Amino acid sequence: MWELMRAVGTGLAMLLPLTNPVSTVAVMLGLSRGMSDQQRKRQALLCSCYVFAIMTIAFYAGQAVMGVFGITISGLRIAGGLIVGFIGFRMLFPDERDPPEVEHRSEELQLRQKQDIAFIPLAMPTTAGPGTIALLIGTAATMADERPFAPWVMQVAPVVVFVLVSVILLLCLRSASAIIRLLGQSGVDALSRLMGFLLACMGVQFVINGVLDIIQDYPFVN
Repeated sequence: MWELMRAVGTGLAMLLPLTNPVSTVAVMLGLSRGMSDQQRKRQALLCSCYVFAIMTIAFYAGQAVMGVFGITISGLRIAGGLIVGFIGFRMLFPDERDPPEVEHRSEELQLRQKQDIAFIPLAMPTTAGPGTIALLIGTAATMADERPFAPWVMQVAPVVVFVLVSVILLLCLRSASAIIRLLGQSGVDALSRLMGFLLACMGVQFVINGVLDIIQDYPFVN
């Protein structure tokens, strides 16, 4: 049991800085304007489930899946960066052509109710992004080669770690509604613009990291 606790503690120490639930909360605050508390809670639950599924698939089948489709980590970084950058620019420069009539506002809220932000961008690439996937794939390969723990620990510990990370994320995201009530609509609007800028920067950085990976893996200059 002590060995299991040590493996779980090591896994949490490795994953939590990468998944960074606090940053996911900030993104949710910027994207969930117009949603009710119930809708935010549903998005939080879905996001946590998606993150658990992504981490589990990446750990147990990541190498096989990426090998079948010929996807590299650098390609994953660039694709994730483009998605995050696109969402960031939309948050930074929202479409304000709609008039503020009550009827049109009602239609806008109904449209927002149909939007699903749980998978993209909350789960991927904000939480379980290219860095997390690369870490999980590398860790799985290392554990298979070195076998640092007992076989049963190596089977149980990853699932426990993924469940704990998902639960921590869920608890953090559930606090988004309280934060929104505290900030008010004007505060949420300002935070949305700020997060849009940060997301755009994150997207550009993802792309830069992907390009640098390509240059490192395939040097063009000897």
